[in-house]
Amino acid sequence: MTKPMTSRPTALALLVGLAVTVPAGAEPLKPHQTQLRGIYKELVEINTTHSVGDTRLAAEAMAARLRTAGFPSDDVHTFTPEARKGNLVAHLHGNGKRRPILLLAHLDVVEARREDWSVDPFTLLEKDGYFYGRGSGDDKAMAAIFIANLIRYREEGYAPDRDIIVALTSDEETGGGMGVPWLLANHRDLIDAELALNEGGGGAYRGGRNLYNAVQASEKIYYDYRLEVHNKGGHSSLPVRDNAITRLANGLARLGAYDFPVHLDEVNRAYFERMASMMEGQVAADMRAVARPNPDPAAIVRLAEANPNYNARLRTTCVATMLDGGHAPNALPQLAGATVNCRVMPGETEESLKATLVKVLDDDQISITPTDFEYLPSPPSPLTPELMGAVEAVSAELWPGLPVLPIMSTGATDSRYLRDAGIAAYGTSGMFYDIDDNRAHGRDERIRVSSLYEGQEYLYRLVKLLAGGSVPGKPDKLPLTRE
Repeated sequence: MTKPMTSRPTALALLVGLAVTVPAGAEPLKPHQTQLRGIYKELVEINTTHSVGDTRLAAEAMAARLRTAGFPSDDVHTFTPEARKGNLVAHLHGNGKRRPILLLAHLDVVEARREDWSVDPFTLLEKDGYFYGRGSGDDKAMAAIFIANLIRYREEGYAPDRDIIVALTSDEETGGGMGVPWLLANHRDLIDAELALNEGGGGAYRGGRNLYNAVQASEKIYYDYRLEVHNKGGHSSLPVRDNAITRLANGLARLGAYDFPVHLDEVNRAYFERMASMMEGQVAADMRAVARPNPDPAAIVRLAEANPNYNARLRTTCVATMLDGGHAPNALPQLAGATVNCRVMPGETEESLKATLVKVLDDDQISITPTDFEYLPSPPSPLTPELMGAVEAVSAELWPGLPVLPIMSTGATDSRYLRDAGIAAYGTSGMFYDIDDNRAHGRDERIRVSSLYEGQEYLYRLVKLLAGGSVPGKPDKLPLTRE
């Protein structure tokens, strides 16, 4: 937790105070990287867990950074819709030729207990080429980058063709609604944009070798159901075939054996097409066969059996995740219940989902009740030439020859709220994670030190390409050259 600032330091004092020790043999940090590291450290060391943390402190700390950098108070807004729930919205104004671009990251993090970690989760530690700390990757790296880059744009006099909006929000990890949904409902005008960049994408590496840079353009819909079977029960010494636990178990067995129909949209077809070029043998051939307008049924079966990740990108999935039943060891059960978690492909309706469950469970004694308050459709964001061209151009400059991979998240991000509100949202960060050791939400969360600074440069350039405009004393067309 940070101490309250008694006065606003000068920019020079901030820079001096953020001096870092550079490991032997490493290149000294550039001023904008030093600034990023200080912002990043401050954010990671503010506890923003749901149980005891406070995203308001983090939002206000970032607001103070922006005001110290010269942003007018009218362009820096903080909101506290509930106790310990804070949001920040900041604007860098453009010339208004185009609608704004929104840069979104969340301030809240999942729980982290000191006794479960080998390091203090709320102290940023740089060790052996990694940054350790809760939120070091998810999602305070992106939040810190957006703040640092916004300051960098202002310092260099950048005049974009559209407003650049940064929103740092609460409740992404818990789904409590006091972040992006609250801003859309109460301050839509402050975050309204043509497109948004958010988490959900990023790069992957294995054994130190970068594999691809991913762009998340859609995600599955999260939806839970409660299944129940009620029965009059009785003495366990007089069993009957109409047993609540047995009925429910039989229905769940039918659901477990069922494969939902394949549903491929533009994003998932592009994923399999591009992923095929990185694979070999039968898997590569099956990916190409699946991406065709009329997918090969045999290829679908092989891919689904080869990897649950591929299966999840082909179809909706519903799986039993919790089970309860009975009230005594010597009594027939009067109630058996289960939670079924569904991850629904974009474009499918709640009505069709429930109708499928009714058909597959095939028992009118099994009640099916949704437990989520909202079914959010979240249509895919289009893979436009402008967006994909910019991502590919910056990727080619920073990582020559690296494939750009469109993806659908099988989990959930706050982009779903933006898409449902008509704002095309894309997950892309330029930060690379170990495909075999991604510690987001886990013990000893970490990212490579180099990934933080690569992500900063990637997002700095990508936003400029998408926002257009010019920098005083430089050509109107912003060249992609290393700094």
